Amino acid sequence: MNTSEFELPTPAAVTLRGRLAAAVRSPQAWAQLLRFAVVGATGTVVNLAVFAILSGPLGWDYRVAAVAGFVVAVTNNFALNRLWTFRDAEGHAGFQAARFVAVSLAGLVVNLFVLHVLVDGFGAGKLVGQAVAIAAATPMSFVGNKLWSFAER
Repeated sequence: MNTSEFELPTPAAVTLRGRLAAAVRSPQAWAQLLRFAVVGATGTVVNLAVFAILSGPLGWDYRVAAVAGFVVAVTNNFALNRLWTFRDAEGHAGFQAARFVAVSLAGLVVNLFVLHVLVDGFGAGKLVGQAVAIAAATPMSFVGNKLWSFAER
C-alpha cells in the first residue's frame, strides 16, 4: 500500500488550488485576463514587428530575432501589465519586474521550442510560426504573472 495516497496536501498546494478555483469563478479575474490579452496583443505586435524587421531585411537568424523581439516586447508588457492589468497589485516594482522577467523567460522557452518545431520540423513560415508560438506560451504566462509576479500579498 502506498502511503502517499493518504498524505494530506501541503498548505501551498491547497492555497494554489483554492486561488485557481476562486479565480475561475471571479468576474474580476476574467476582466483581468481580458486586459492581459490586450496587453499581450500589443506585445505581440511589437514582438512580430521587431522579429519581421530583424529576420527579414536585416537577415538575422530567426531564433536571434525571436529573442530580440522578446526583449522589446517584455519591456512593453511589463509596463502595461503593472499599470493596467494588475494595477491593484501592491509590491515593489523591482521585485515584480524580476518575477515578470522570470515568468517571461519560461514563456520564451516554450515559445522557442514551439517556433523551432513549427519552422524546422513542419516547414511553417517563420512569421506564422512565431505568432503561433506566442499564443502557445500565453496561458502559462498569465497564470505565472497573476499568481506570482503581481500576486496580491
